[in-house]
Amino acid sequence: MAAHLVRRCCWRHLGAFIPPASAVPAFLLVPAGKVAVARALPPAPLTSFHISSPFSWADGFSVKELVEDSKSQEYKLIGELVETATSPQELLQLAELHPLTSNQASLIITQLSRLAAEKKLETESIVLDKRFQQLVSIMDSQISHVWNNTLVSLLKSLYYLRMDRNSREMQSVEQEVLWRLRRFTFKHLASLAEFLVVRQGKESQLLNEIIKKLELRWTELEGTRTVVMLMSRVGHISPALMDRLEDKALELAEQFNPDDIRKITLALAYQNRRSVPLLRAMSYHLIQKHSELSLSVLMDLIFAYGKLNFHQPQVFQKIATDLQPHIPTMTPVEVTRCIRSFALLKWLSLPLFEAIAQYALDNTKQLSVTHLCNIILSFARLNFQPSGSEDFFNMVHETLQGQLHSLEPHMLTDLVWSLCVLRQAKPPYLQQVLAPDFHAQIRGDQSLKAQNLQLKLIHINAAAKLESPDYRGPFLPPEMLSMAEPAGEKVTLLQSSLREALVGVLGSQDNGRFDARTIYGWQIDAEMVVNSENKPLPVKNFAAPHLLCPEGTNPLPSGARRIAFLRWEFPSFSNRSKDLLGRFVMARRHIQAAGFLVVDVPHYEFLDLKTERQRTAYLKDKLNKALAKEMAS
Repeated sequence: MAAHLVRRCCWRHLGAFIPPASAVPAFLLVPAGKVAVARALPPAPLTSFHISSPFSWADGFSVKELVEDSKSQEYKLIGELVETATSPQELLQLAELHPLTSNQASLIITQLSRLAAEKKLETESIVLDKRFQQLVSIMDSQISHVWNNTLVSLLKSLYYLRMDRNSREMQSVEQEVLWRLRRFTFKHLASLAEFLVVRQGKESQLLNEIIKKLELRWTELEGTRTVVMLMSRVGHISPALMDRLEDKALELAEQFNPDDIRKITLALAYQNRRSVPLLRAMSYHLIQKHSELSLSVLMDLIFAYGKLNFHQPQVFQKIATDLQPHIPTMTPVEVTRCIRSFALLKWLSLPLFEAIAQYALDNTKQLSVTHLCNIILSFARLNFQPSGSEDFFNMVHETLQGQLHSLEPHMLTDLVWSLCVLRQAKPPYLQQVLAPDFHAQIRGDQSLKAQNLQLKLIHINAAAKLESPDYRGPFLPPEMLSMAEPAGEKVTLLQSSLREALVGVLGSQDNGRFDARTIYGWQIDAEMVVNSENKPLPVKNFAAPHLLCPEGTNPLPSGARRIAFLRWEFPSFSNRSKDLLGRFVMARRHIQAAGFLVVDVPHYEFLDLKTERQRTAYLKDKLNKALAKEMAS
């Protein structure tokens, strides 16, 4: 109390000796270390305080506080000038007209980069300007006084303006950012990481340090926007961070909008991260909450699901239904991308595929040969025949006429193979790929791609022999018909169970041949020969022209028939369907055309039988039905 009274008395007696506001020396209004120069600012509003009045000073105001208030007003005014500037020249002039702090200089540099980006200006002229160098010098002189938010923006701006990274000032800013990482908020770190990934890539020391901080502070992560951004832009650099982000995304799955789900699924697809819990959660909320999806969301979702091989029938059905009205207005690239994704997922939506077939007929001139080939490949994978099959394939043959030479070997082989699946391969297509000059280029090549190409050529050769009576050659030479057995191929449950059950059907091991590799490129799981009374015969005694290395020489007795047991595993069928994929439909046709009576053993029937006795009875019943059907026909 006494101290307060003494202070009031001092201000009363000294008030008369304090000069008025207009007489306050200019140096008191200039920050330490700055030279007082003429300003383009209006005089600070000190005249509003009657300093000569002892009562005003007795209320607690001092010369120091008035100077600070003046500085605050000046800081606000410079900030307004920076924000309202419409050209780099206006910003650069501020460095000449006003004494600036390092924070103000940083704000001006940030605004310069923003204007340069908006107006697409040349950054070199800005960086070389002496006034810009003055701003950088002011900023560098007290870099530790720059606010955190401003420092983050400053670093981004200097990168955008392409300032020399080896300059002392640039390294000073980077070092200051490195020192302050612990004091930055999580959003600051995320923003810097997003920027540096694009600018510097994985080799940036600063980026690596930021990612380490993000990994340690991931519990501070809030909001869907930051999660989506980090997963799509930064997650690929750090698997550990991506694990944390997936956990956080699973928590926030209910809050994601369709565009967020699109970005996250694409990020997972590009990084080959098949996070099943997260994909299931997003799929559920997508179905439950979002009735309308844009074309871009539909296209990206089906692409990501296809790349990740993630099957969600409800989502597929929704995407197919929502895409169908868009088909007539889509571009050829979009249509091709769409149908390839559905084919990859083995999902056949008849209305959608019919709409795409009609699109191809209506937009023949807009479709390139590559686009058309991709549509045919997708149809063949799912064994889809359009309702207007004749019109569609007439258009295909007209478009492809004279264009086969322009296709690279693998695409040409895939095209002809697909036409064989769809039973549309004409002699000119077969001659193109079975010519000696064509397959000579893959001889001796042991790569997986070359082996796959050779196998498809063997299938095409089989189609030419078994299904094209008008074709006269050329055919593949015998040495091209043998394929190396795939290494490390696992025996499936269906395969082992079928072998065990066939023992009771064959009666003796001599009456059967297992895993027979044919000259047609297909494998027969089990083969047997029955006489006219349907009794098994020793299969190895008879000639087998379908084998690469025949064992017997005797011809089949009169009335005898060859039986082929073919197992169909789960991947042999379309998604949620009992329809075989095109590849296996062609395999079945070829084996039948080679003189076999086919007994189909699908997984969904055979594996439901629990005992060997039931399975043996099942095979005998299937065999008897096949024989009866063949006799009836």
